[in-house]
Amino acid sequence: MPRWIIFWALIIASLLCVPPFLFAMIRSTQSAKRPVHIVHDMDFQPRFNTQTANPIFMDDRAMRPPVPGVVARGEVFDDSALYGGAIDGEWITELPEQFPMSMDLLNRGRERYNIFCSACHGFDGSGGGIVNLRAIALRDNSEGPVDETTWTEAKNLHDPTVSTQPIGEIYNTLTNGKNTMAGYGPQVPLEDRWAIAAYVKVLQRSQDAKIQDVPPDRRAEVMQ
Repeated sequence: MPRWIIFWALIIASLLCVPPFLFAMIRSTQSAKRPVHIVHDMDFQPRFNTQTANPIFMDDRAMRPPVPGVVARGEVFDDSALYGGAIDGEWITELPEQFPMSMDLLNRGRERYNIFCSACHGFDGSGGGIVNLRAIALRDNSEGPVDETTWTEAKNLHDPTVSTQPIGEIYNTLTNGKNTMAGYGPQVPLEDRWAIAAYVKVLQRSQDAKIQDVPPDRRAEVMQ
Protein backbone atom coordinates (compact mmCIF):
# COMPACT_ATOMS: atom_id res chain seq x y z
CA MET A 1 0.00 0.00 0.00
CA PRO A 2 1.39 3.43 -0.93
CA ARG A 3 2.72 5.48 1.97
CA TRP A 4 0.56 8.46 1.13
CA ILE A 5 -2.63 6.43 1.57
CA ILE A 6 -1.51 5.32 5.02
CA PHE A 7 -0.58 8.92 5.88
CA TRP A 8 -3.96 10.35 4.90
CA ALA A 9 -5.80 7.47 6.53
CA LEU A 10 -4.10 8.28 9.83
CA ILE A 11 -4.89 11.99 9.41
CA ILE A 12 -8.57 11.30 8.70
CA ALA A 13 -8.84 8.83 11.60
CA SER A 14 -7.29 11.38 13.95
CA LEU A 15 -9.70 14.08 12.78
CA LEU A 16 -12.67 11.77 13.25
CA CYS A 17 -11.71 11.36 16.90
CA VAL A 18 -11.87 15.11 17.54
CA PRO A 19 -15.69 15.65 17.49
CA PRO A 20 -16.48 12.98 20.12
CA PHE A 21 -13.85 14.42 22.44
CA LEU A 22 -15.24 17.93 21.89
CA PHE A 23 -18.79 16.77 22.61
CA ALA A 24 -17.67 15.01 25.78
CA MET A 25 -15.78 18.09 26.94
CA ILE A 26 -18.72 20.40 26.26
CA ARG A 27 -21.17 18.14 28.13
CA SER A 28 -18.93 18.00 31.20
CA THR A 29 -18.17 21.73 31.27
CA GLN A 30 -20.41 23.94 33.43
CA SER A 31 -21.66 27.17 31.92
CA ALA A 32 -24.14 29.90 32.80
CA LYS A 33 -25.25 30.04 29.18
CA ARG A 34 -28.17 28.04 27.86
CA PRO A 35 -27.02 24.96 25.89
CA VAL A 36 -27.49 24.88 22.15
CA HIS A 37 -30.71 23.10 21.17
CA ILE A 38 -30.86 22.29 17.49
CA VAL A 39 -34.31 20.73 18.00
CA HIS A 40 -36.18 22.56 20.77
CA ASP A 41 -38.76 19.82 21.48
CA MET A 42 -40.94 22.43 23.26
CA ASP A 43 -38.23 22.90 25.90
CA PHE A 44 -38.43 26.66 25.54
CA GLN A 45 -41.81 28.32 25.26
CA PRO A 46 -43.08 31.84 25.91
CA ARG A 47 -44.74 31.98 29.33
CA PHE A 48 -45.73 34.33 32.15
CA ASN A 49 -44.22 34.04 35.60
CA THR A 50 -46.35 33.80 38.73
CA GLN A 51 -48.21 37.00 39.71
CA THR A 52 -47.13 38.86 36.56
CA ALA A 53 -49.25 40.99 34.27
CA ASN A 54 -50.71 39.76 31.00
CA PRO A 55 -52.16 42.47 28.75
CA ILE A 56 -54.14 39.91 26.76
CA PHE A 57 -56.84 39.78 29.44
CA MET A 58 -59.01 42.67 30.61
CA ASP A 59 -57.88 42.34 34.23
CA ASP A 60 -54.19 42.17 33.19
CA ARG A 61 -53.66 39.02 35.25
CA ALA A 62 -51.51 36.20 33.94
CA MET A 63 -52.84 33.78 36.57
CA ARG A 64 -56.31 32.76 35.46
CA PRO A 65 -59.07 31.50 37.77
CA PRO A 66 -60.85 28.26 36.80
CA VAL A 67 -63.69 28.55 34.33
CA PRO A 68 -66.98 28.92 36.29
CA GLY A 69 -68.55 25.53 36.84
CA VAL A 70 -65.43 23.57 36.00
CA VAL A 71 -64.98 20.29 37.88
CA ALA A 72 -61.59 18.64 38.21
CA ARG A 73 -61.25 14.98 37.38
CA GLY A 74 -61.92 12.83 40.41
CA GLU A 75 -63.78 15.64 42.19
CA VAL A 76 -67.38 15.02 41.18
CA PHE A 77 -69.08 15.32 44.56
CA ASP A 78 -72.38 13.75 43.55
CA ASP A 79 -72.95 11.78 46.76
CA SER A 80 -74.93 14.22 48.90
CA ALA A 81 -74.76 11.99 51.98
CA LEU A 82 -71.01 11.51 51.81
CA TYR A 83 -70.04 15.07 50.92
CA GLY A 84 -72.93 17.08 52.36
CA GLY A 85 -74.19 14.98 55.26
CA ALA A 86 -77.77 15.06 53.99
CA ILE A 87 -80.15 13.23 51.65
CA ASP A 88 -82.99 15.19 50.05
CA GLY A 89 -82.49 17.99 52.56
CA GLU A 90 -82.59 15.72 55.62
CA TRP A 91 -79.51 15.19 57.79
CA ILE A 92 -78.31 11.61 57.86
CA THR A 93 -78.29 9.92 61.25
CA GLU A 94 -75.61 7.30 60.59
CA LEU A 95 -72.13 7.29 59.11
CA PRO A 96 -71.93 6.94 55.31
CA GLU A 97 -71.37 3.38 54.13
CA GLN A 98 -67.89 4.35 52.93
CA PHE A 99 -66.79 4.88 56.55
CA PRO A 100 -68.24 2.15 58.78
CA MET A 101 -67.99 2.59 62.54
CA SER A 102 -64.86 1.09 64.04
CA MET A 103 -62.43 1.72 66.88
CA ASP A 104 -59.81 2.80 64.35
CA LEU A 105 -62.21 5.45 63.05
CA LEU A 106 -63.03 6.68 66.57
CA ASN A 107 -59.38 6.78 67.59
CA ARG A 108 -58.60 8.79 64.48
CA GLY A 109 -61.53 11.08 65.25
CA ARG A 110 -60.31 11.62 68.81
CA GLU A 111 -56.82 12.46 67.57
CA ARG A 112 -58.10 14.93 64.97
CA TYR A 113 -60.62 16.42 67.43
CA ASN A 114 -57.87 17.05 69.97
CA ILE A 115 -55.84 18.82 67.29
CA PHE A 116 -58.48 20.94 65.58
CA CYS A 117 -61.39 21.27 68.01
CA SER A 118 -60.21 21.02 71.62
CA ALA A 119 -58.56 24.46 71.62
CA CYS A 120 -62.03 26.02 71.71
CA HIS A 121 -64.46 23.26 72.68
CA GLY A 122 -62.20 21.56 75.24
CA PHE A 123 -61.13 17.94 75.38
CA ASP A 124 -64.47 16.95 76.94
CA GLY A 125 -66.55 19.12 74.60
CA SER A 126 -67.83 21.44 77.34
CA GLY A 127 -66.33 24.59 75.81
CA GLY A 128 -63.41 24.83 78.22
CA GLY A 129 -60.70 25.05 75.60
CA ILE A 130 -57.77 27.33 76.37
CA VAL A 131 -58.45 29.60 73.39
CA ASN A 132 -62.09 30.02 74.34
CA LEU A 133 -61.29 30.73 78.01
CA ARG A 134 -58.57 33.24 77.13
CA ALA A 135 -60.79 35.09 74.67
CA ILE A 136 -63.61 35.27 77.22
CA ALA A 137 -61.19 36.67 79.82
CA LEU A 138 -60.03 39.37 77.39
CA ARG A 139 -63.59 40.23 76.43
CA ASP A 140 -64.92 40.34 79.99
CA ASN A 141 -61.99 42.23 81.50
CA SER A 142 -63.07 44.36 84.46
CA GLU A 143 -61.67 47.48 82.80
CA GLY A 144 -63.31 46.75 79.49
CA PRO A 145 -62.43 44.49 76.57
CA VAL A 146 -58.68 44.31 76.00
CA ASP A 147 -57.85 45.79 72.59
CA GLU A 148 -61.60 45.92 71.90
CA THR A 149 -61.77 42.13 71.96
CA THR A 150 -65.02 40.61 70.74
CA TRP A 151 -65.69 36.90 70.99
CA THR A 152 -68.54 34.49 70.48
CA GLU A 153 -68.16 31.73 73.03
CA ALA A 154 -67.46 28.24 71.72
CA LYS A 155 -70.51 26.05 71.96
CA ASN A 156 -70.83 23.43 74.67
CA LEU A 157 -71.18 20.27 72.60
CA HIS A 158 -73.33 18.73 75.34
CA ASP A 159 -75.92 21.50 75.08
CA PRO A 160 -79.19 19.96 73.87
CA THR A 161 -79.16 22.25 70.83
CA VAL A 162 -75.99 20.45 69.73
CA SER A 163 -76.22 17.00 71.30
CA THR A 164 -79.51 16.33 69.53
CA GLN A 165 -78.08 17.17 66.12
CA PRO A 166 -77.72 14.20 63.73
CA ILE A 167 -74.22 13.19 62.75
CA GLY A 168 -74.78 14.64 59.27
CA GLU A 169 -75.36 18.09 60.75
CA ILE A 170 -72.25 17.79 62.92
CA TYR A 171 -70.27 16.88 59.80
CA ASN A 172 -71.74 19.83 57.89
CA THR A 173 -70.70 22.23 60.65
CA LEU A 174 -67.19 20.79 60.58
CA THR A 175 -67.02 21.20 56.83
CA ASN A 176 -68.66 24.57 56.26
CA GLY A 177 -68.58 26.24 59.68
CA LYS A 178 -71.43 27.88 61.55
CA ASN A 179 -71.98 31.37 62.91
CA THR A 180 -68.47 32.69 63.67
CA MET A 181 -66.80 29.27 63.44
CA ALA A 182 -64.90 28.82 60.20
CA GLY A 183 -65.27 25.60 58.25
CA TYR A 184 -62.51 23.01 58.19
CA GLY A 185 -63.44 21.57 54.79
CA PRO A 186 -60.30 22.80 53.00
CA GLN A 187 -58.05 21.87 55.92
CA VAL A 188 -59.26 18.48 57.14
CA PRO A 189 -59.68 15.55 54.70
CA LEU A 190 -63.11 14.02 54.12
CA GLU A 191 -62.51 10.82 56.09
CA ASP A 192 -61.09 12.75 59.04
CA ARG A 193 -64.14 15.03 59.14
CA TRP A 194 -66.43 12.02 59.39
CA ALA A 195 -64.13 10.51 62.01
CA ILE A 196 -64.36 13.71 64.07
CA ALA A 197 -68.15 13.79 63.69
CA ALA A 198 -68.38 10.19 64.89
CA TYR A 199 -66.13 10.95 67.85
CA VAL A 200 -68.20 14.02 68.78
CA LYS A 201 -71.35 11.88 68.91
CA VAL A 202 -69.54 9.31 71.07
CA LEU A 203 -68.18 12.09 73.29
CA GLN A 204 -71.68 13.49 73.75
CA ARG A 205 -73.03 10.07 74.62
CA SER A 206 -70.22 9.42 77.08
CA GLN A 207 -71.00 12.58 79.05
CA ASP A 208 -74.78 12.29 78.94
CA ALA A 209 -75.30 8.53 79.22
CA LYS A 210 -77.23 6.80 81.99
CA ILE A 211 -76.20 3.64 83.79
CA GLN A 212 -79.08 1.87 82.05
CA ASP A 213 -77.29 2.48 78.75
CA VAL A 214 -74.41 0.26 79.87
CA PRO A 215 -74.74 -3.52 79.33
CA PRO A 216 -75.51 -5.22 82.68
CA ASP A 217 -72.31 -7.25 82.63
CA ARG A 218 -70.20 -4.07 82.32
CA ARG A 219 -71.93 -1.81 84.84
CA ALA A 220 -69.67 -2.84 87.71
CA GLU A 221 -66.65 -1.56 85.77
CA VAL A 222 -68.32 1.80 85.21
CA MET A 223 -69.30 2.19 88.87
CA GLN A 224 -65.77 1.61 90.16
